[in-house]
Amino acid sequence: MAKFAVIGLGRFGWTVATTLASNGIDVIAIEKNPKLIDDIKDKVSLAVCLDSTDENALRGVSINEVDAVVLAIGSSIQESILTCAILKKIGVNMIYAKVENQLHARILEFMGVQNIYFPEELIGEQLAKTLISKNILEYINLTSGHAMIELIAPYDFVGKTLQELSLPANRGINVIAIKYNYLNIAEDGNNVVEVRINDMPGANDIIHEGDVLIILGPKGNIDKLIRDTAVRKELS
Repeated sequence: MAKFAVIGLGRFGWTVATTLASNGIDVIAIEKNPKLIDDIKDKVSLAVCLDSTDENALRGVSINEVDAVVLAIGSSIQESILTCAILKKIGVNMIYAKVENQLHARILEFMGVQNIYFPEELIGEQLAKTLISKNILEYINLTSGHAMIELIAPYDFVGKTLQELSLPANRGINVIAIKYNYLNIAEDGNNVVEVRINDMPGANDIIHEGDVLIILGPKGNIDKLIRDTAVRKELS
């Protein structure tokens, strides 16, 4: 099972730690504020009160054995940078870092951190994409210039198979899953609508009205799809 450490329990770090833990992930929560550690101790696998700029303290929780570290320190850029340097020294290569500004980001990039996040910018961008197209339910920036979206099937997708749409060839993106409503009959005889996921969609699967497509691809291609489908919806 995957194991992660989250360093810093501000709103960002707290949300990441508790969301991972609620999904069955083994989480070590690290924070120097004992009140926050006390509040989260029953929500994660292990909660440890320590100073993350103390190399010996980090080694003491075997942080080099986790799959990745989420560096979510927001109160001090200096503390974040020092912690990152120690993590690198210890041998932690997979670091996801929250940053406060461009200088903070550039320093961590220079140190070899590739997964860098501006939480407010991410939220703002997601809101903007939703405003551009009401078909967008979720917009997630990924590393390496990719993005993943949840898109309510556009009008001109409905009734076509994935093969007919040829999204990989025509747009350089891939449908990795399809959410759809399934009408079932409960034990009491009443109709119940269940949300199901086709997580291995095939070339002959047909897109139906109301389906939600989970799409992955380069960010530029995803953004173009959003713009194009928003315009076509208005014209239709």
